[in-house]
Amino acid sequence: MDLAEARRIAREWREDLRQGIDPRDKAEAARRDAEAAKRVAEREQANTFEKAWSAYVEERKGDSNGRNRTLDVVDGVIKKHILPVLGARPLTEITRRETNDILSGSGLGKKHQTHARRISSYLRTFGRWAENDGKIDDGKSPFDRLKQIGTEAKRSRVLTDDEVRAIWKASAGMGPFGRAVRLMLATGQRRSEVGDMEWREVNVAKKLWTIPHERTKADRAHVVPLSARALSIIADAPKLGAHVFTTRGRRRAQEGQGRPSATAPISGWSKFKKRLDALALEELKRLAGEDATFPEWHLHDLRRTAATRMTGMGKLGVTRLHVSFVLNHSVPGVTGVYDLYEYLAEKTRVLDLWGARLTAIVEDNVVVSLEAARGLR
Repeated sequence: MDLAEARRIAREWREDLRQGIDPRDKAEAARRDAEAAKRVAEREQANTFEKAWSAYVEERKGDSNGRNRTLDVVDGVIKKHILPVLGARPLTEITRRETNDILSGSGLGKKHQTHARRISSYLRTFGRWAENDGKIDDGKSPFDRLKQIGTEAKRSRVLTDDEVRAIWKASAGMGPFGRAVRLMLATGQRRSEVGDMEWREVNVAKKLWTIPHERTKADRAHVVPLSARALSIIADAPKLGAHVFTTRGRRRAQEGQGRPSATAPISGWSKFKKRLDALALEELKRLAGEDATFPEWHLHDLRRTAATRMTGMGKLGVTRLHVSFVLNHSVPGVTGVYDLYEYLAEKTRVLDLWGARLTAIVEDNVVVSLEAARGLR
């Protein structure tokens, strides 16, 4: 060191000695503090949002045996909108204000409010996990108490008889997509559950479809009785492999090359839906006149429509509770924990009655006679 630096250190040592501080102890304490700060910095750099998020996703996938459709969607949304901004940042450096700016100030909340609102919910859940895992100190999650972005509008769209009939007729020539839409209407089950349906889940002799727990939103196996209408839809599907509704394996099956090739669930729902919308509008115009319009609808509205019509069959002895069992809704409280009865007879009756009513709608019959409905199992 040069003379000026030596004099500065000498003055510092004299002052320390005057205060009763050993310069050697002070230097050792400074060295320990620097090493501790270095370890903290290294730990924080290893605990970036991207690495923590990956650990979170892997743990959740492990808990669900690797099959969790909702988690896959969440992971995709976070990777698209959050990782490019926060991915390399240590969790401890991220602030609530910064997260709010990403969700609203960046324009995401203005252009895609639903995306922003759901990302906010995903991040809150992730933040609680990070606290429990010790990656963030308790109460220090930057994703807690984020700003509310708009409100979640509850959909209430229920299709009219003419709309149901138009969709049914439009789906006739749309292959596996059309058959899947029809089964969604006939059973009231979710798009993912119907779209991923496998032949091994179907027992035609017993008229039952058993959806395994890993494929249901409620994470429990769900037995769906199959009405005559539902069975006819399934019977129309060619067996090309493992999946009932698929566009794969067709070539080998057509060419007669022995066992069908491996299949995958149908994909490309958005493209299909646009085509179905156009065809359904044409059908509706034929049914109701050229001035007819077809208001916006979503595939999930098929489930709501089926559920609403089932509930409306109260005069035939159908209860809202039995419809909820058909839909595999969770039963709250202690009852949901201890009541493991499958209500198979009740679900069978509901779906048979709805199958008859659906048949009347799509075949242009005005009503199902009360006597015929009572005769159904």
